[in-house]
Amino acid sequence: MNKAQKLLNWVDERFPLTALWESQWGKYVAPKNFNFWYFFGSLAMLVLVLQIVTGIFLTMNYKPDATLNGAGIPVAFASVEYIMRDVAGGWIIRYMHSTGASMFFVVVYLHMFRGLIYGSYKQPRELVWVFGTLIFLCLMAEAFMGYLLPWGQMSFWGAQVIVNLFGSIPVIGPDLSLWIRGDFVVSDATLNRFFALHVIAVPLVLLALVVAHLMALHEVGSNNPDGVEIKQQPKDPDTGLYLDGIYSHPYYSIKDILGVVVFMIVFSAIVFFLPEMGGYFLEHPNFDQADPLKTPPHIAPVWYFTPFYAILRAIPSFAGTQVWGVLAMGAAVVLIAFLPWLDRSPIKSIRYRGPKFKVALVLFIVAFIGLGILGAMPPTAVRTMISQILSAVYFAFFLGMPFYTKNDIGSIPVPDRVTDTNAKRQIQFVVLVLLTVFLAALFAMNV
Repeated sequence: MNKAQKLLNWVDERFPLTALWESQWGKYVAPKNFNFWYFFGSLAMLVLVLQIVTGIFLTMNYKPDATLNGAGIPVAFASVEYIMRDVAGGWIIRYMHSTGASMFFVVVYLHMFRGLIYGSYKQPRELVWVFGTLIFLCLMAEAFMGYLLPWGQMSFWGAQVIVNLFGSIPVIGPDLSLWIRGDFVVSDATLNRFFALHVIAVPLVLLALVVAHLMALHEVGSNNPDGVEIKQQPKDPDTGLYLDGIYSHPYYSIKDILGVVVFMIVFSAIVFFLPEMGGYFLEHPNFDQADPLKTPPHIAPVWYFTPFYAILRAIPSFAGTQVWGVLAMGAAVVLIAFLPWLDRSPIKSIRYRGPKFKVALVLFIVAFIGLGILGAMPPTAVRTMISQILSAVYFAFFLGMPFYTKNDIGSIPVPDRVTDTNAKRQIQFVVLVLLTVFLAALFAMNV
């Protein structure tokens, strides 16, 4: 027995390290037919760790102070410039954090979409889905509060608009918006409050929800592209595993490493060559310091909020209040948590669903992307009308689900065991990966 094994045994006698590893990953039994859609859960964990680590390094030099320094520049804005220009490696840490924020929502949206197409929210995984929705809400709060910290023009005015929306809530609105700001206007008190919430409070809640999400998942088991419950199958007497199950390690460890490699290629290309992403990841007005006396010509949130912002703007104000738009924006997020009870179909996977759900899903995707594009653009009469139509489609997908999913059976019956029909898709994905690597290398050589 070598020294490493002796040390591990010593730790196991005092802390269940090996047992924890085996229960949560090493000996965790998962369906054997996972495809590339199952990369995004582990990628979300990767980005979470990346954001925490880069955030820690940023806080070492960032100062949440809105007062002006001797040069007439807000201290918070100047500290970000200091990180970018004078701190060794500060620019790459900042770009990794800003890019990571957007990439977090990319992988989370794709992770949620996978759950939607394969019915990962259905029994017995209702609680897994609810925890996931709460994680999404926490991410939105975390991103919104972090967006104010650079104290740029768009940060300041974006926070001003969003916080003022809470004031339209009946009875509690004015007091609620005052409590969120900590002042009658967005000021130094707001900046300090958002910094504390962004760095300490919300991450603690987020980490607790992630742990709960994973524990609930590993209790009921993972879903798969066929929507077949492998736990209902007998076990192989030789291996002790379910017939269609395999250990996560080393099989899915290797698979996830492939996903990480591809993700890091894309992530690195953005960080080094296009960190602003044309103004979508880092908006151009945010390179100007916050000025309470100068309103930007067009105020819009970051791209991952724009679908919900478009829904807000699509609802006309009544009696000078935007309360119905605020409620619609909130309902657009909250409705996601009720999918397990809205979907009445006995079938989980889209592979074996009928045409009604497939058509509704396509319309939902078009509506969501369309709202995202419209939310980033200045409003006009035509754009508002289109936003209203797409908002109706968005809500119809959820509210009409109990009706169009009932008895919506596809022509292909659900198999008794998982199928191995993904070989062609996996080959196509590997070709896509190799093509991406080639194009990234070609681009790097010509820059």
